[in-house]
Amino acid sequence: MRRYLFFSLIFFAFFSLIGLYFSNNYWIHRFDDLIARQASVYKLDEKLVWSVIYEETYFRALQIGAAEEVGLMQVTPTVARQWAKETGFREFEKQTAENVVDFLRDPERNIQVGCWYLEKLRENYRGYAAEKAMMLAAYNAGASRVEEWTKNTDAAKLTREEFIERIDIASTKAYVTSILKRYDAEKNK
Repeated sequence: MRRYLFFSLIFFAFFSLIGLYFSNNYWIHRFDDLIARQASVYKLDEKLVWSVIYEETYFRALQIGAAEEVGLMQVTPTVARQWAKETGFREFEKQTAENVVDFLRDPERNIQVGCWYLEKLRENYRGYAAEKAMMLAAYNAGASRVEEWTKNTDAAKLTREEFIERIDIASTKAYVTSILKRYDAEKNK
């Protein structure tokens, strides 16, 4: 009887772990098509966008942050309204003016706006040795902080590691480091 109970527990534990693995794998890859589509529009690496979403919300589309950031990529209402204005589509402007939270809770719109904003930030650092790290730091802490961390130096020549070392906000340093580590791992799969 004990032997039967023991093997039953092992069998249950084994299949529970397999179920958890596949459930988690589905969870973290359910938006891959949306990510790939929007990343390609803005000429971003989809694995980088995926890594940002992983870090920001672990793929929780309804997440609202402490500073009122919304959705998968934790886009602020201000950025959404700026995007809507720059697209020139009156309907988007109207939707973001009326209920920006609902607008940003839509995964496709959220990823679209988030990718647009990442690309807009990247324009400032295109071709720099630490381009991705600077773009991520600006996404998290603001472009003015990146300027502050690169003053009195040739920002274009700073390596990723040198730039990250200059970040004096611990949470931003951890954010950039974590995303780049995950991105490097995904890129090398």
